[in-house]
Amino acid sequence: MKKFFKLEHDIQPENVPEKVVWWAIANTYFIWVFGGLYVVGSVLCWVLLLFLLIKILAQTKDTPPEEKISIPLSIWVWIAGMLAMEVALVAGHMDYNLPTSLIIKSSIGWAKGWAALALYPLAGCLKIRPQIIYRAVCVVGFHTLIITPFLLLTPMLHLPQILYVSPLKAVGGPGNEFFDVPLYEIDGSTGDLRWRLFTPWGPALGFVGNVNFMLALQEKNKRWRWFGLIGSIIMCFVCKSRMAQVCIVAIPLLTTVLSGLARPMILIGLGITSYLGGIFSPSIILAFNNFWDGFKAARAGSTRVRMALKRIAVYRWHTEAPIWGHGIVEAGPHLVEYMPIGSHHTWAGVLFVKGIVGFIAIAVPMAFSFVDLLIKSLDPNRPAAKVGLSILMILFLYTFGENLEILVYLYWQGLIVMGIGSQEKGEARYKQVGSKDFSP
Repeated sequence: MKKFFKLEHDIQPENVPEKVVWWAIANTYFIWVFGGLYVVGSVLCWVLLLFLLIKILAQTKDTPPEEKISIPLSIWVWIAGMLAMEVALVAGHMDYNLPTSLIIKSSIGWAKGWAALALYPLAGCLKIRPQIIYRAVCVVGFHTLIITPFLLLTPMLHLPQILYVSPLKAVGGPGNEFFDVPLYEIDGSTGDLRWRLFTPWGPALGFVGNVNFMLALQEKNKRWRWFGLIGSIIMCFVCKSRMAQVCIVAIPLLTTVLSGLARPMILIGLGITSYLGGIFSPSIILAFNNFWDGFKAARAGSTRVRMALKRIAVYRWHTEAPIWGHGIVEAGPHLVEYMPIGSHHTWAGVLFVKGIVGFIAIAVPMAFSFVDLLIKSLDPNRPAAKVGLSILMILFLYTFGENLEILVYLYWQGLIVMGIGSQEKGEARYKQVGSKDFSP
């Protein structure tokens, strides 16, 4: 059994950052049992930043070029955008005369959420090979295969939905669901059973499942790849999330097409598809409308609440705080089941909380990274750029159903690969990392 779990020689962690990243991903379920995922995911980005600073300060003029830290423009754009988020946060609090204690509390939240959206891609500038992350994600998939059959039986055994809430909740966080250990849950709108495993709610599990699916696809070992893929698919289906099930099919197709735009066969295929699409457009539009109606009707109550939250957030942003936003989320009315205004939708939430400044602060980095990764993914010698492109598209799709900053502690492994893809020079980059390099 010990030999079965042993890493292959060619992908053993070779330095401190790789060991830390491997430990944090591969031990996801172990950390979850102690309720520590939120703490680890929120702190790890700052630990990796410390490693990066040590590496930068240790550089000299004699440091080989392949060992020097180089931060690409796209990551600087993310850093600037997330710093602008903090500026908007403080300005929004001051506009509404919120107390200094609340500004400090919200800034701590920024450090755990929005800042992590820049720091994890920045960590990709360290000598962290994506293969380490791919294998670690496959280990999570294997653990999912082991634990899921037992969790599927828990409702039949009439076990409690929540096993316990970790004492680590005392460190502070958005809510108990970020620190509890659930066995299963019952959907409030449909009464169906669903599972969220190590995430705070069902759709978040689908989010992580999609990120892990795209990472597991890159694993070279067939056995581990299948463990990772099947485990990720299970995540996307036991959570009963509509977005997750659509995303796991659409994203690989979109990535293949976009990263292959330089290939004649892809261009010919797109031309034929465009021609046929024009001919059969009425039928295609009708089919899409029927699909969309069915998609919304699958969980009509959830759709109604989400749409109402978005309308309220956008209206109040436009009429009350167009520049800097309201600074914080607010409890919603009975119409939205008292859900916080500014939740369940990244774009509407950013507008409500941080105004047009916050909207631009997230829109510009995403758009810049999309163009940057799209161009780099056309080069077959930059495989991580293609993966990073798929991760970015997953993030974009989930902006319409989740708040990215709240869940970054769960999908950060995808952000690191996105950062690796942003400054990838080719396969030679990873061959230069010595097996005895234990420095940050």
